[in-house]
Amino acid sequence: MDLVALVTALILIEYFVLTGMVGKARVSSGLAAPATSGDEVFERYFRVQQNTLEQLVWFLPSMWLFAQYVHAESAAGLGAAFFIGRILYARAYYAEPGRRTAGFLIGFLAAVIASLGALIGIVMRLT
Repeated sequence: MDLVALVTALILIEYFVLTGMVGKARVSSGLAAPATSGDEVFERYFRVQQNTLEQLVWFLPSMWLFAQYVHAESAAGLGAAFFIGRILYARAYYAEPGRRTAGFLIGFLAAVIASLGALIGIVMRLT
């Protein structure tokens, strides 16, 4: 479980960095809070941060349940895939939003595997 905790910490730091990048983009754009539209570059940074938050709500509990009911090291591997996927997603979205698909799919598939695997593991333990 230590590896799952390590990956969780890395994912949370990644989110913290993405959030900081939104603040930096806001300052660079001159877009005053609470506005979230009006500058395309800012909007890209904001969408990456928001989309990542949406994925975290689903992925992190799924990864921990997978670790508990299936296999901790595999859960950490799924976490590493999610982490890398979000980096690829962010880099692509910042440059050209239409090219974000590969990074999205890596993180999304990690979340699907973690969720379904956790559910199967829980059901198997109950029977």
